[in-house]
Amino acid sequence: MTLPLTLNAVSAHYGATQVLENLSLAVAEGELVSLLGASGCGKTTTLRLVAGFLQPTAGTITLGGRDLTRLPPHQRDIGLVFQNYALFPHLSVADNVGFGLKQRGIAGDARAKRVQAMLERVGLVHLANRLPGALSGGQKQRVALARALVIEPPLLMFDEPLSNLDAKLRIDMRVEIRQLQRANGTTSVYVTHDQEEAFSISDRVAIMHQGRIMQLDTPERLYQRPANAFVARFVGFENLIAMTVVDRSGAKVTAEAAGGVRLTLPIEQFGEIPDSFILACRADGLVVTENTQTDGIPATLGLRTYLGRAYQYQAQTPAGTLIANGPLTRPLEAGAVAKLVPVPEQCTILAPE
Repeated sequence: MTLPLTLNAVSAHYGATQVLENLSLAVAEGELVSLLGASGCGKTTTLRLVAGFLQPTAGTITLGGRDLTRLPPHQRDIGLVFQNYALFPHLSVADNVGFGLKQRGIAGDARAKRVQAMLERVGLVHLANRLPGALSGGQKQRVALARALVIEPPLLMFDEPLSNLDAKLRIDMRVEIRQLQRANGTTSVYVTHDQEEAFSISDRVAIMHQGRIMQLDTPERLYQRPANAFVARFVGFENLIAMTVVDRSGAKVTAEAAGGVRLTLPIEQFGEIPDSFILACRADGLVVTENTQTDGIPATLGLRTYLGRAYQYQAQTPAGTLIANGPLTRPLEAGAVAKLVPVPEQCTILAPE
């Protein structure tokens, strides 16, 4: 596996404030990796460092074995797609798409053919002579994408490219971006704060927090097997219950949480269970039942929310406030006594914080 893009122990500061801390990242040839996180986590700073708009205070950045660390942006040969499109308002669609080719000295028929082929690929041939001001948001984003792809860059970078589009168009455009990226085999880095967008479009996702990558993995593994409590919360594990093993009997482990709550967990489902751990469960992973004799967490139900597929409850338990889902067949009232039963498939084991 070749690694066109490599960041090695990169740090960055804005004045006295450290924004990235010893960050390392390797992106394979043809891979699309998303940088995902809340505002201020360092994802856009990472993009700006690779593009050359910022300089790192430590570390190196290479692309295809070429050291980019101190090169100016125009010498890096990177395609960029911005949130605000960054189209030239006085140039036609065709001229916007061909701008990068012109800058590279590609003229005449050669440029026209490549522009025509790219406009066909993004479905904009009929708008070739139109100015950006007469385009919709989705059309502008296609022009920006075509302009970035037509130069056939070794690396394509996206900075929140769909933030200005409505929900339906965002879904359509992320499918188009993924299809074009795969068809071209372009190594890509995609910056977004939208988890669904990142998971749907990426080969791997780097979840970032305070200038560090907390976990870099496939969307499936991030969603099902987060590496730590921060990532678990980020991908929707609402309930993190600190537990200590009190008994190991054959294929099962009994563990105790605060307030004397005890649960029996099957080793077959969870794998190795350490003496101290966090049981992380989504709301779907704690099922509300009126059968108070079953093995589970004793609870008094509070606020009930209708989700369409289930009723969701805030539940007060000896182990703290937990979020759990119950069936639609019998909604329960606030104050009802119930048990919350873990569903192993919707839970995972984490190291203690």
